[in-house]
This record gives sequence, structure tokens and C-alpha cells, in this order.
Amino acid sequence: MNNKPLEKKTMKKLAIASLLAAGPLGAMTAAAQEPSKPFAADAELGVLLTSGNTESTALKTKLDAKHDMARWRNHYVLEALYKKDEVKFEQDGVEVEESQVTAEKYFASAQADYKLDSKQSALFIFGSYDEDKFSGYDFQASVAAGYSDRLYEGDRSFLDYSVGPGMSFSRTDEVFDENGVMVTDNLSEESAILRLAANYQYDFSENAKFTQTFSSDVALESGANSRTKAESAVTANLNQSMAIKASFTITHNSEIPEDRTSTDSQTALTLVYSF
Repeated sequence: MNNKPLEKKTMKKLAIASLLAAGPLGAMTAAAQEPSKPFAADAELGVLLTSGNTESTALKTKLDAKHDMARWRNHYVLEALYKKDEVKFEQDGVEVEESQVTAEKYFASAQADYKLDSKQSALFIFGSYDEDKFSGYDFQASVAAGYSDRLYEGDRSFLDYSVGPGMSFSRTDEVFDENGVMVTDNLSEESAILRLAANYQYDFSENAKFTQTFSSDVALESGANSRTKAESAVTANLNQSMAIKASFTITHNSEIPEDRTSTDSQTALTLVYSF
């Protein structure tokens, strides 16, 4: 019995099946080999409005952008916080209630990493500017340069760090007494610092993660201000581009103007749009 026609039909079917399978597999392989986006950003927005016995308005915004190029890896951060409350106080023996701004902060930073031979190691240059209307400082700024790398990387987590010397710059607010007479003029300060920064991320799943950021500009001169900032956050995806984020941020200054607190904390719930 001649089985050649049957063998030819079988071979033809196998060839067609191989071609059909190669299409999706090839597409999957190509997709897996696609590089990550060179530019990615997260835009946060949180708004809190209360009325009734307490009237208040709070607005928090943040833009966190990363630009990955052939030799450079850049990171930009912009933040703003504005809060307004109904405040009761006594004036000329009469209790008065009026709307007052109780928090107003603006922050900007940029870090450029020049990539070295390994995957994550780089030489970095960093700059930041902070303006907090209620901190007693007119502004605080810093510049630094040094080395950055990935200290640890696992299946679900990683830890990046940066370390290097730099300079900090600040100027305190003018202080006036109750009669409007200036008691203390604004004072400027420059100090050598050692910048330490770390960024940790742990993925609970594809749709939820924990992040911890830490940075400290440690003053190298006695009596100069050391500034430390840390944020702990949990982010859960709502869809491919939207997420909800709960965060706790703490800022500490070792040297502060009179009648100010050294530690400032902030708890926020924000929506995050990724693009």
C-alpha cells in the first residue's frame, strides 16, 4: 500500500500549523524584547474639602518623571501643597473667625545619572529647591554630585542608592513682632553636606506595590542644618493608567528658627495618572 500521498498531506498540515504557531510566538517574542519606554511619568492629585463645623481646603499635586537615554538617566520631581482652614482667634477681646492659609509648600528636584559600564551604576549630579511658607525658611536648596547604583535586586524588589558631597543653601524668613516691627532679619547660610539617598520598591503583585524613599543632606559643619525627608507609600492600580496612592511623608530639620517645629509630617491619599 502506497502511503506517500498520506505522508505528503501530513507534512503539509504540520507545515501550516508551524506557520500559524510561529506568528503569535514571534509577536510575543518581539513584545518581550521591546525596550521600556524612554520617558515615563506619574502625575498625582489629591483634593480634600470639608464643610460644616470645620471649613478647610487642601490640594496636593506631584509630578514624578523619568527619562532613560543611551548614556543618561534623568529623574525630575515637582511637588506642591496648599491648605486653607477656618481659624478662630481673639482680636480686641472679640472672637473672630476667618479663612487663613495654613500650609503652602513647593519643591523641585532633578538628578542626572551618567551611566557607567554596569547596568545601574552611574555618576550623578543633583539639585533641589524647597520653599515652605510655614517652616521659618524663605527657601532651602542643595546641589550634590557623586555615585549611584543598585544595592539589591530580587524577583519582587530592588534598592537603589546615591551618595556624594555637595553644598546646601538657605535663607530664613524675616521675623516681626505683633506691632509689625522687624525683630530678626533674614539670615543666609551655606554649608558643605554629604547627600545620602535611597529608593526601595517591593511589588506585592502586578497591581500593588510598596515604595520607600529617603534622602538626607547631612551638614558637615557644626551648627549647620541637616535636612532629611522620607516617604512611605502603598500604590494600587485601578486600571492600566490610573492608580490610588496612600502616603506618609516626614521632613526633619536639625536646626530651625524660633517658634518652629523640627519635624513636619504629611498623610495623603492621591490619584495617580501614569503616562
